Amino acid sequence: MAVLLEHESQIFLDLFHQDGLVVCARGLGIDRLLLRFLRLYCEPASLVLVLNTGPAEEEYFIDQLRSDGVVHLPRRVTNEITNNTRYEFYTQGGVIFATSRILVVDFLTDRIPANLITGILVYKAHRIIESCQEAFILRLYRQKNKQGFIKAFTDNAVAFNTGFCHVERVMRNLFVRKLYLWPRFHIAVNSFLEKHKPEVVEIHVSMTPAMLAIQTSILDILNACLRELKRYNPALEVEDLSLENAIGKPFDKTIRHYLDPLWHQLGAKTKSLVQDLKILRTLLLYLTQYDCVTFLNLLESLKASEKAFGENSGWLFLDSSTSMFVNARARVYRIADEKLNQKGKVSEKSDVKKENELKKELVLESNPKWEALREVLKEIENENKNSEDLGGPGQVLICASDDRACAQLREYIIAGAEAFLTRLYNKTFGKDEKAGEVWIKDKKAVKSKGNARPDTGPQAKKAKLTASSKQNKHKKQQDRTIIQMIGKTEEEKREELQVEDNKELSSSQESGIEETIPEDFHVNLPSDCYYGIFKNPLTIIHPLQGCSDPYALTRVLHEVEPRYVVLYDAELTFVRQLEIYKASRPGKPLRVYFLIYGGSTEEQRYLTALRKEKEAFEKLIREKASMVIPEEREGRDETNLDLIRDAKPASVSTDTRKAGGQEQKSVQQTVIVDMREFRSELPSLIHRRGIDIEPVTLEVGDYILTPDICVERKSISDLIGSLNNGRLYTQCTSMSRYYKRPILLIEFDPNKSFSLIPRGSLHQEISSNDVTSKLTLLTLHFPKLRILWCPSPHATAELFEELKQNHPQPDAETAMAVTADSEILPESDKYNPGPQDFLLKMPGINAKNCRALMNHVKSIAELVTLSKDELAKILGNAANATQLFDFIHLTYGEAVSRGKSKR
Repeated sequence: MAVLLEHESQIFLDLFHQDGLVVCARGLGIDRLLLRFLRLYCEPASLVLVLNTGPAEEEYFIDQLRSDGVVHLPRRVTNEITNNTRYEFYTQGGVIFATSRILVVDFLTDRIPANLITGILVYKAHRIIESCQEAFILRLYRQKNKQGFIKAFTDNAVAFNTGFCHVERVMRNLFVRKLYLWPRFHIAVNSFLEKHKPEVVEIHVSMTPAMLAIQTSILDILNACLRELKRYNPALEVEDLSLENAIGKPFDKTIRHYLDPLWHQLGAKTKSLVQDLKILRTLLLYLTQYDCVTFLNLLESLKASEKAFGENSGWLFLDSSTSMFVNARARVYRIADEKLNQKGKVSEKSDVKKENELKKELVLESNPKWEALREVLKEIENENKNSEDLGGPGQVLICASDDRACAQLREYIIAGAEAFLTRLYNKTFGKDEKAGEVWIKDKKAVKSKGNARPDTGPQAKKAKLTASSKQNKHKKQQDRTIIQMIGKTEEEKREELQVEDNKELSSSQESGIEETIPEDFHVNLPSDCYYGIFKNPLTIIHPLQGCSDPYALTRVLHEVEPRYVVLYDAELTFVRQLEIYKASRPGKPLRVYFLIYGGSTEEQRYLTALRKEKEAFEKLIREKASMVIPEEREGRDETNLDLIRDAKPASVSTDTRKAGGQEQKSVQQTVIVDMREFRSELPSLIHRRGIDIEPVTLEVGDYILTPDICVERKSISDLIGSLNNGRLYTQCTSMSRYYKRPILLIEFDPNKSFSLIPRGSLHQEISSNDVTSKLTLLTLHFPKLRILWCPSPHATAELFEELKQNHPQPDAETAMAVTADSEILPESDKYNPGPQDFLLKMPGINAKNCRALMNHVKSIAELVTLSKDELAKILGNAANATQLFDFIHLTYGEAVSRGKSKR
């Protein structure tokens, strides 16, 4: 394991000596810190649980510890480990990764030796809000174990910026008293990293005039859309929804945060504006990220799509929009005709259009960053020629934002800009330029492909990911490519790449990329593969985001150990990671080339992210200074009120009528809860009210409150879904059959309005497809069914407690024995459910007279033998008796003739 750096060992020691929450700057190695703690507790003598890690992260931690030669590696608890062996599994000790659902159930059923737990490590601690499962686990742990530690880690300071006293609430849920803040500007971090600074070359690439004009247009339209949005929804007059934030990545989350609670009440105009903001942000990203052809393709697909045109909130008709289209087309082609005014306007006459289309001259403006990258690689190559004193040529790592950018760079480096863009143009806008009609048809086809997903851009663009070696062989490379500089033929290079793949990176995915692929084959390159280019020196292109393994880049960095890193796209976390990487290898040179468009939204996005994090830390520092933390916060004795399980207020007066106010002996209340329900926060709230929970797998119902009361819980989305697919009907049938008081609980989200139907969709006519109509039908079908409406889980927990008062406790064995097809009826086992259902379907028989009939008649065979008078006597109604008698005894022919005579 890499030796901890100065500031890291200080954080480690602080946290080791006293539990707390560590908030670290992004990229400063919170994972290294957690690894150090895991390493410390990887031994059978201790039992440490790790919360909030995903499978990819667990894999990474286990791999790292294995490479360090740790013997007792962390283990995972999954569903495969049976319930009876679970206790044994925990008592073997060491570090254990487990999902929160499994842990909650194990704590409640005492399958985990709570008193033997050494402690709990919580990763991504900013997510621990009161209602989440992890908070419930920590509360159960503290109730049963007062000695163990709780240490929490997070590198997301910005998350603490929302809401009132967010960090204090999180600390309360974590049962920790100490808050450790380690921003990048912390004096220890700053002074240490200053000593080991990598050599940084910042290259501010200037955008082409057309790109600048397009950027200005998009920003104007974005601004107009934001203004409209605020005009329609005055409540959104908040500083978060500014243009500066609109270009940043977290903007989608911000806008959802404000609009989600009232989304179902918003008009179509607001919804389409939100969609437009998304499209415009995608355009901004495409402008700096990809080439001119890809950008134009996305634009044309938006314009062509009738749907986008029809429902669009009007931004396509702004002047800025026209200027954007003109400039985007000018980057790709210019029309040789004198009638230049046709360029901007969309002419409806196809013959004029065809005439113009035929006379296109391709301009295919190259991406300015590509040229800068070429210069950088040339410089690196020259340095590598005389690098004997550094111990041979250094490896190169090029980082771009995502897979598509990486695939584009790879093809650009191999084939050159002109060849690449020409291929892309032919692929996207029709192969045969001479036949105008074919071109237009092709273009329409491409557009129609794009219509499906205007926000993510047309499918056709995936074609860029083809790395076909056939094409590479046939290409005459017009401009000098880097390969020619290095002086190798493509074939040699390809063979070397194969060798390098097997030797250096041992990645099975690589060799697949380079094999011959048919021309139109859409390759979706696996996201964590390296786009290797040459072996000598080893040059690798890797995406910054979109990998299924979040640590893919960290692994590449430590496996390849590059001397030169080229940041084609800036990303804050990785920049910091490079600083740490340099500091952990003192004496070894590292040069970072930072390519960024000067004065672009890309630069602004990076600076905003930096500023946001700095402000978040400053706010946390202020909060920490004024924070009042009670002595008993850690819950190591009985004085912490958060651990007390009783919902009765202290002011409740005793009732003197009952035995002169003597204390009544109270029975411990229990509720049986279905295992699947532990995804919601309700079990945690019921437990907090002092009611014990028995988690079992139930086939009928979600909660069994008493032997008679069975509850099926539905959230609004659940309710609508199960009403539509008929699942709710079968659930209610089972509940009504086996329990005297079946209940349907409809639970609303506390953040949204307490209404089933939005105000806007109340019509004069009630359709049979409405939710309300279906619910009405349900209550008519099941007269015993009761419906509870709850505005939030807190209200539900309170309601459950009231429903349980003065009733016997349910039995888990009995509840588990009730299955949808079991024949035993708990309440009235003298009737057979099959014939009973059959009987209820007959004319003249209803829920009221069904019982009377079953008491008098043994079977359906006996029912057939009864006369009309006898039936009238039993049913107590002559009309019902006639209906039933006719139904049984009338032949088909007679029934038809009767029907005719009635007409």
